[in-house]
Amino acid sequence: MTAEFLDGKAIAEDLRKEIKQEVDERIKSGKRVPGLATVLVGENPASQVYVRMKHKACQEVGINSYAIEMPKTSTQEEVEKKVKELNADPNVHGILVQLPLPSGLDEEKVLNVISIEKDVDGFHPLNIGRLAQKGRDPLFVPCTPAGSIYLLKKVVPKIEGKNAVVLGRSNIVGMPVALLLVRENATVTICHSRTKDLPGVVRQADILIAAVGRPEMVKGDWIKPGAVVIDVGVNRVEDPSAKRGYRLVGDVDFEEAKEVAGVITPVPGGVGPMTIAMLLQNTLRAAELAD
Repeated sequence: MTAEFLDGKAIAEDLRKEIKQEVDERIKSGKRVPGLATVLVGENPASQVYVRMKHKACQEVGINSYAIEMPKTSTQEEVEKKVKELNADPNVHGILVQLPLPSGLDEEKVLNVISIEKDVDGFHPLNIGRLAQKGRDPLFVPCTPAGSIYLLKKVVPKIEGKNAVVLGRSNIVGMPVALLLVRENATVTICHSRTKDLPGVVRQADILIAAVGRPEMVKGDWIKPGAVVIDVGVNRVEDPSAKRGYRLVGDVDFEEAKEVAGVITPVPGGVGPMTIAMLLQNTLRAAELAD
């Protein structure tokens, strides 16, 4: 048996088309154009690439984007002041501070300054707190976890009652995606470096979400036959035969896992494209909340 490949690139493209249509209709009705501001402090090459991708995506769906670039010598007060200015700008509906920030800056304090109504990354403590509480809803859900669940629902419309294992407990992916699965009434196990018999625990999963940041850690014999595998990991491994000298792999050994799983996301082309699509959706939602 070879697993069905869950094409995140195609699904994200369909979602972007829907967002563009909604943005166009919004503008035709005379409402303000949704706006996303990115704050990039320093000159981290990877961060620069990510920010450019986000601005290009905004342009494609008709969302205004504002690139705020600050030198790595910026002080805590200067960065927080810039975020406060964006909070007050009616043309800016979403604010994204690109992480990591240069050493010496307190990321948590900066994120806390972002208005909860403009927290399109979904990392404000109030949004995470609401996500964790039964009967309450966050204004925004973090983009990668939201994209993972969006993909999952394409192949498992009813998650209720399924055994779900989340491998990894980061604030960015692991914990929020576990909370989202709980909201869908799955039975959720969160695994980490101190989990006893990790392969045995993972093998119980009807749904596996791997977000641990270790290349090809999950082997084929870890996976329950027919399971749905959502691989969030993006890891560089050296490959002299590749044009760039490396290739990208997930946290799951794809070649082994595809022979056991029922459905699997590839890396690249799985969860990655969904992250930016969910950011665009969150920005549109922020504009609607501001009307």
